[in-house]
Amino acid sequence: MWKEISVLIRKEITLELRQKYALNGILLYVVSAVFITYLSVGAKMGNLSIPTWNALYWIIILFSAVNAVAKSFVQEHQGRQLYYYMIASPESIILSKIFYNTGLTLILALLGYGVFSVILGNPVQDQSLFLLNLVLGSVGFSASLTMVSGIASKAGNNATLMAILSFPVIIPILLMAIRISKNALDGLDWSVSVDKLVTLLAINAIVGVTAYILFPYLWRS
Repeated sequence: MWKEISVLIRKEITLELRQKYALNGILLYVVSAVFITYLSVGAKMGNLSIPTWNALYWIIILFSAVNAVAKSFVQEHQGRQLYYYMIASPESIILSKIFYNTGLTLILALLGYGVFSVILGNPVQDQSLFLLNLVLGSVGFSASLTMVSGIASKAGNNATLMAILSFPVIIPILLMAIRISKNALDGLDWSVSVDKLVTLLAINAIVGVTAYILFPYLWRS
């Protein structure tokens, strides 16, 4: 299985490098969104509060993740999916998609963090907690959006269906990530965030296991 996963991840990277406009468009979205925020919410005058900084950051990262992960199964036409069905197990396919999308989302999150720090300032007092939160948030966004993308692809890549299905799954992850990052911004002790970190990790585990168990039935259809 791990050999299949590694091959499929290399395939995803190759396709992404061939279709540079997709990744470049997402990166441009992150940078332009931060710059528009800088011009429009008082950040230029130094009036951006820490809660506003936190909320704007996660809003931009969420929409960047949606744009990045939504194409997971859109770019796979039926002939290619049939070929994958013959050479790889559905478990390998969904895990490779989740791993790749996690890496891509984490890159976008770190890029957004860097751009935010340069343009809007960096009020984070506990960097290690904030970065750990980025990793867990990226895993949660990728696992849930990848599974929902697979479901939407079976319904004719219906974007409305993907938005409706992903909303109740994304909201708990987003709320936990915002609360943990707020603690990191305030420099609170890790003990204050342990329960939230465990909750976020549990949500990620539930979503990942659910995708691993249910995707083979979806894939065979």
